Amino acid sequence: MSASRVHQLLAIDDNPENLELISDTLAEETLEILTASDPEVGFQTFLRVRPKIILLDLVMPRVSGMELLEKIVDIDPGADVILITAHYSTDSAVEAIQKGACDYLTKPLDVGRLRRRIASLVREADTRQVTLRLDQELLSACRFEGMIGRGPLMMEVFSKIRRIAPHFRTALITGATGTGKELVARALHRLSPASTDRFVVCNCSALVESLVESELFGYVKGAFTGAAQDRAGLFESADGGVIFLDEIGELSQSAQAKLLRVLQDHQVRRVGASVSREIDLRVIAATNRDLRSMVREGEFREDLYYRLAVVEIDLPTLANRREDLPLLERYFLEKFAAEYEKPIAGLTRRAQGRMATYPWPGNIRELESVIGNACMMADGKFLDINDLPDRIRAQSSDLSPTDEALFSLEEMQRRHLIRVLERVGGNKARAAEILGVGRATIYQLLSRMKLEKSGESA
Repeated sequence: MSASRVHQLLAIDDNPENLELISDTLAEETLEILTASDPEVGFQTFLRVRPKIILLDLVMPRVSGMELLEKIVDIDPGADVILITAHYSTDSAVEAIQKGACDYLTKPLDVGRLRRRIASLVREADTRQVTLRLDQELLSACRFEGMIGRGPLMMEVFSKIRRIAPHFRTALITGATGTGKELVARALHRLSPASTDRFVVCNCSALVESLVESELFGYVKGAFTGAAQDRAGLFESADGGVIFLDEIGELSQSAQAKLLRVLQDHQVRRVGASVSREIDLRVIAATNRDLRSMVREGEFREDLYYRLAVVEIDLPTLANRREDLPLLERYFLEKFAAEYEKPIAGLTRRAQGRMATYPWPGNIRELESVIGNACMMADGKFLDINDLPDRIRAQSSDLSPTDEALFSLEEMQRRHLIRVLERVGGNKARAAEILGVGRATIYQLLSRMKLEKSGESA
């Protein structure tokens, strides 16, 4: 076992002889053993100490081990709970695993097996601590101008930003909603020669058609009713710096023509003015729409498109960069844990698994919202499935219960085998024990599934 840190183990059993056997068997310098012969006292000890490893007798007076298991896992889903019983049954073993137990041992205890199992849990706990530290170091190493990524798609985006930023005059950023287009625009600004000047944001979808020209280019006193004084538009305000035209695809044809003229002449004329003003700025446009299709359909000016897309950066969806999901989860978790002043250390394995299978239609913005809400709701040190929104908790499989009811017995057998193997970490001997079959049967089923899969792909 690792000598790096002391781990706490809590054993709850109404039989003092079993507690003594456990204490003698697991006497190690790196393992602090706590015992309780009363289940209620044991549960209070768990609440006070929060040990990561718990040995729990299944049959005890007043409170059953299964009931206590549910309470423990509900409070700390990251705890490793091993149920112990003198009366093994496949049904109770499966129930225990489904309710969050990491293993199920029978009495009389096999001393060698118990020692090996606890040693493996301690190693896993040490590994998790090392992984957490490495995740934090990786997170720091994979930050680029406020963005997080380590996959090839985002590495290419970062590289393109570095190359473009010193030289661009106009740039177009494309990508689905929530992929971080404004972050890219701000990165281009910070790395450009205009970094010391203003970064002005214009949401084109929020512009009222009748006011587009005055908002973008300004007006002079008396130009229209309500124009009580001269006012500079957004382009003049950004002179010397960068203007970010978000949702550029929402501009009307009339507004597109006026924008094109400004980009060509580098001059703006305020509404009601007789002379134009020279401007020197960089223009970044962004859209979640397909401008090429809009050009083909006559909805967007071709000449404006090519004027803007001298440089184009296309951002991948979160579904296409899933290798970045753990880093982004860690980033938002640390952000909101600090904001809400909560000691949240991470996500449980089952929560991570559920997050990994969700399609993330809202991309990074949706992920940020989910983690923020979960951190707000969480009571423990780890975010669990119950802390996630309903739409993610319900994301369990591609098939509904109605569809599953129509499976053949053979298909149900295969699916149940996969679930059990996932629960026991791929341990085929343990899966065979839980399912009440021989280990050879497990290998035969897996071999048949492998052959069927290879036949489908051939």
